[in-house]
Amino acid sequence: MERKPKPIGFLLNRTDEALTRVMDGTLGEFGLTRLAWQVLNVVKDGDGTTDTEVLSVLSANADAPALTAAIDTTVAGGWVSRPAPGRLALTLDGTHRLAEVGTRVAAFRTRSVEGISPEEYGIAVRVLERMIENLEDRRS
Repeated sequence: MERKPKPIGFLLNRTDEALTRVMDGTLGEFGLTRLAWQVLNVVKDGDGTTDTEVLSVLSANADAPALTAAIDTTVAGGWVSRPAPGRLALTLDGTHRLAEVGTRVAAFRTRSVEGISPEEYGIAVRVLERMIENLEDRRS
């Protein structure tokens, strides 16, 4: 008897949950979560990034209260400072610690694509991008 494929929504949710669980475990010893790591990546790429920019860039990843809590975590942990009200900047210590965390994240990424060829990965990404385009471009 042929197995019926699982719905894509189910698989996407399971994948995201697994990514978050393992990433949170990987980053936990640094006092970070996957979401806080994403905040740090937005801040490190900016020059005096604003809270509003972080909320905008990561709006697909979490709601505003969760993102605000992640921002607060990075500030409380000394990763990020507030050079002015509503602005965020990576601290010198945060910059140094980010390099160490980066090696752990690289290992996590390697683990997450084990057994998946670059071609398969590329196909998966293109399929998901097309699904997003199909659903976001339609006028309801």
